Amino acid sequence: MASQPRLAHVLLLGLVAGWLRAAQPRDFTVKDIVYLHPSTTPFPHGFKCFTCERAADNYECNRWAPDVYCPRGTRYCFSQHMMRVTGESVSVTKRCVPLEDCLSTGCTYVKHEEYKICTSCCEGTICNLPLPRNASDAVFTTLSPLSSTPGLSGRAVLTAVCLLLGLMA
Repeated sequence: MASQPRLAHVLLLGLVAGWLRAAQPRDFTVKDIVYLHPSTTPFPHGFKCFTCERAADNYECNRWAPDVYCPRGTRYCFSQHMMRVTGESVSVTKRCVPLEDCLSTGCTYVKHEEYKICTSCCEGTICNLPLPRNASDAVFTTLSPLSSTPGLSGRAVLTAVCLLLGLMA
């Protein structure tokens, strides 16, 4: 008979423990973090870039880059890669910049020192992971058009083509 109260006691404790566990806050899941991420920026349209000054190479830059949001007034991620003519990295600089700092992307050669410097800019959170190494990489990429003028609609283009074909016939 003594085993029945003990069994009832264990079952009761299990039931109470289940209630207590249900009352505890749940852990975040990956889905929760993805859902909450856009709302956790310090200000609207906040973003992050890899940032470093004169790191030895891309690995050292990205490895030690501080995980902080870019300041207001910046919109793009900047990367400047100085390398020897053999392609070996000499210096890597990455930072958050305004539009003005992205207007001269591309590669230049410093012949008397035998270096090539390639500069690129991009728009988007931590978009500056890779380094520019040539003219194909050293570009300015944006998620939205820089020009505020509206483009031609598909209907306007179709009308213009029809008029042009009508004049040629």
